[in-house]
Amino acid sequence: MASMAPALPLFYNGLEPLSSDTHRDWKLRQRDSAPFLVGQHAIPVTVEEFPLVQRRYPIVFSLGDDAVPLALMGLNEGVNTFVNEEGRFSENVYVPAYIRRYPFMLAKLAPEAQELSLCFDPTADVIGAFDEGQPLFDGGQPSDLLKEVLGFNEMFEQAGQRTASFMREMKELGLLMEGEVSINQEGKDQPFVYRGFQMVNEEKLTAMRGDQLRKIAQSGLLALVYAHLFSLQLMRDIFARQAVQGTAPVQVPVFTN
Repeated sequence: MASMAPALPLFYNGLEPLSSDTHRDWKLRQRDSAPFLVGQHAIPVTVEEFPLVQRRYPIVFSLGDDAVPLALMGLNEGVNTFVNEEGRFSENVYVPAYIRRYPFMLAKLAPEAQELSLCFDPTADVIGAFDEGQPLFDGGQPSDLLKEVLGFNEMFEQAGQRTASFMREMKELGLLMEGEVSINQEGKDQPFVYRGFQMVNEEKLTAMRGDQLRKIAQSGLLALVYAHLFSLQLMRDIFARQAVQGTAPVQVPVFTN
């Protein structure tokens, strides 16, 4: 089936609505690798994930008016320091929900549609009319597995809406600015300067009125802001990982939506 939208989300090569008629006998294979992650250096994350993401990945914001939070797995395009050539994570780390929901997602079947339908990427090799795997339907009704898949996607959609609300508030407060992080390089006089993303302007944050700070503290926004700021220190770890792997960045990456 052709794409239902001119631009598909990251990872997706197409979208097809899941049907109890067409896909009655289809199954979902368990996977231990994610080949689609190879070479993906920035993954969208939701605000609910910030406390877990900040422990291992830098959290930045993409450029442009419609900025989104991103977890960095590499400092330049084509490099993911956390997966091997087969797409297996090299260590036990948190896997963002955006990755875990693939190949499924909720989408409108038509621009004027009011409801979202569960769709999947038909090019994914984990879903199909296989002999092995867990069934998606049981007697024409959603299996327990499919109910879990739908529930996860519904929670992800709700988290996405809360993340969009967070980003709108950040924009209204004028807290975002073009980011820049300097990373000292061993044996070199000049640091590597990482740009091409947005970050919170700490000067504007500290200059906010007390009543404004109390408001964003009570709403939970302030904790998310500091999770982002603390995570930026991990850029140096990512740079070091790339240096060991021989993939150290040589040019400034640019994030766009």
